[in-house]
Amino acid sequence: MKVGIMQPYFLPYIGYFQLINAVDKFVIYDDVNYIKGGWINRNNILIGGSKKLFTIKLKGASQNKLINEIEIGDDFRKFMKTIHMNYSKAPYYFTVIELMNTIISFKSISLSEFIENSIKEINSYLQISTSVSRSSKLTKNTLLKGQEKVIDICKVLEADTYINSIGGQGIYDFKEFASNGIMLKFLKSEKVAYPQFQHDFIENLSMLDVLMFNSVGKIKDMLDNYKLI
Repeated sequence: MKVGIMQPYFLPYIGYFQLINAVDKFVIYDDVNYIKGGWINRNNILIGGSKKLFTIKLKGASQNKLINEIEIGDDFRKFMKTIHMNYSKAPYYFTVIELMNTIISFKSISLSEFIENSIKEINSYLQISTSVSRSSKLTKNTLLKGQEKVIDICKVLEADTYINSIGGQGIYDFKEFASNGIMLKFLKSEKVAYPQFQHDFIENLSMLDVLMFNSVGKIKDMLDNYKLI
């Protein structure tokens, strides 16, 4: 059983979905502290042909709160207007804007529930069958922190392999996972490139950009473009 665990991010880069696609069970790590200035509620898209940041508003965001204690505070009007102004001529705009309308229409204002739903909607669109759940809903040892907490979640899910993004190399220890009967792997994305209007390609933008310019079939090929280390 391959398991991946990542904090919730709204419309993250394609590497996040490569990780989801690479595992059997994916856990949204939402019972850890919110990090101000992180990537949970923001990412980069093309605006005027350049890489620019979008941010969705939150209510009660604080580093003293868990992610699952924070609420969405955005009506998404500005966000959707920005998408229309900058992507209306993209080849898959009309299909993807329907997907986005479905995502922003989600009734719960819980940040973690909202992002969980957005991930599931994109997974469905891309025909990714990985099971997705939230760590706050798992029965586990709530006293554990850091690596020990991740290992405990892996045990609860009966994982024999834990896959994390390449950025986790400085956080997780191969020997510690192995001593608990779990193989640790890191996913390193290979270069993903595609036409973006007439501009030079800008990499590592939000998944929204990938969706706007590529067919489902093309994106499915991109999801396999990585190495496990």
